[in-house]
Amino acid sequence: MPTRLHLLRFRPQEMALIAITAVWGSSFLLVHWAMRHAGPWFFVGIRFLIAGVIAAIVFRRALRGMRWSDIGAGAAIGVMICGGYGLQTMGMQTIDSSTSAFITAMYVPLVPIAQWAVLRRRPPAMAFVGAGLACAGLLLIAGPDAVFSLALGPGETATLIGTLPMVGEIILISVFAARGVDLGRVTVVQLLVAGLLGILTMPVVGESVPAFHWAWAGAAVGLGTASWLIQLTMNWAQKSVSPTRATIIYAGEPVWAGVVGRIAGERLPVLALAGGGLVVLGMLASELRLVRTRPGE
Repeated sequence: MPTRLHLLRFRPQEMALIAITAVWGSSFLLVHWAMRHAGPWFFVGIRFLIAGVIAAIVFRRALRGMRWSDIGAGAAIGVMICGGYGLQTMGMQTIDSSTSAFITAMYVPLVPIAQWAVLRRRPPAMAFVGAGLACAGLLLIAGPDAVFSLALGPGETATLIGTLPMVGEIILISVFAARGVDLGRVTVVQLLVAGLLGILTMPVVGESVPAFHWAWAGAAVGLGTASWLIQLTMNWAQKSVSPTRATIIYAGEPVWAGVVGRIAGERLPVLALAGGGLVVLGMLASELRLVRTRPGE
């Protein structure tokens, strides 16, 4: 039978994920600016503590019925959030926001593979094609030296490693959502855990509390306010949206980051733009399906 490419239509939950992806992608530039005045782990800690406090106020009534299952789920997701955002923010000390966004997007083609390993759901062949395209794009983004030596700079390396806990976050959200944990309680716990871990990591890496500056303070408040809504939406939407389906929506993140970065004056080299195109193409390819059709369809 002949085959045709098929991509599912968007549902309300997926439209919500599209909206938060736009906000998420637009936040890269704010983090990049904040890194001029604060360390990465301090900023991640403050950002998510603010988000956690806001979420605790919103869900204060639900917190009275807190269960150990809610705490365990929230803590596990919080560890992933801290690791992913912390390493990503470290990377933005040496690379611009657009580059960070495209490298961060590497987690998208990795999700189907992780879903296969953890949930025993075998990904389609196109998922491996997408991963290969994304890897090739990563090397182009990193520059000519990386292409010929297969070596990445410290900023690119930290950001790339940070994609692994991001993959873990998406998988865990889907796993715990299926188990019926309370949405509000888990959101509060995961945000507070991520924030506390960020602060606790500071002495381990030798990072000190920065002098007050409106750049990091304003970004932390703004992103903290956005973060609780982003995490809440992810927890809600992924109750009915699969991890691999959610990642195709998150594929728009680097596009938004690139647009905002360009408006702000960032100019990526032609080679890096080509690499970014390959990453996006890889993300899209990873979610395409070859569906068999009958003659005449």
